[in-house]
This record gives sequence, structure tokens and C-alpha cells, in this order.
Amino acid sequence: MKIAVASTGKDKNSNISKVAGRAPHYLIFDESGEILETISNPFSTGGGGAGYGVAKMLADKDVNTIVAGEFGPNMIEAMNERNLTYLTGTEKISDFILGISKKSTK
Repeated sequence: MKIAVASTGKDKNSNISKVAGRAPHYLIFDESGEILETISNPFSTGGGGAGYGVAKMLADKDVNTIVAGEFGPNMIEAMNERNLTYLTGTEKISDFILGISKKSTK
């Protein structure tokens, strides 16, 4: 399982981004909380369609779950089309991932 977290920065000490489609970065973790990849979001600026673009980009990287502060309706639709699950969070990424990895080891 891969989890992509919308991030305000490039490491797990950053906060979860309040926005999904326009998040500056995405950090991809495995189920044990190990960081696999850091991505600068190419859809963070520009015209419309950020949610669709981000959902496709992360699905192409075999992500299963996306985490952000909130999701727009277009991104939710794009995630549903790709069978991606999503969670909301507002804390520091390291705290959120620690909670996820503890759940997966039980």
C-alpha cells in the first residue's frame, strides 16, 4: 500500500497541506511509514484541472490513499474514478504517518 500526503514542505516534518490539488508537494509513504518519494506538485499553480491531474499522477505511481486537509469535488470525482481512497488530516505529517503505521501493524 502506498499513501500520498499533500505537504507544505519536502519532508515529513512539514504540515499536511490544507488543499489537495494545489498542494506544493506530495510525499509518498509505504504502509510502515517509510518515505518512498517526494514530488513537487506540477499542478500547484496554473489553470483548472489540478485535482484531476494530481489524482492521475498519483494513481500512475500506484498510490492507494491520498491525504490532505480538504478535497475539492472534482478531485474527489477523479479519485473515485481511479478507486483511490482519501483521508483528511491537519497535523504534522510525521504524526499522521505514525498513526497510520501503528494501525497497519496491529
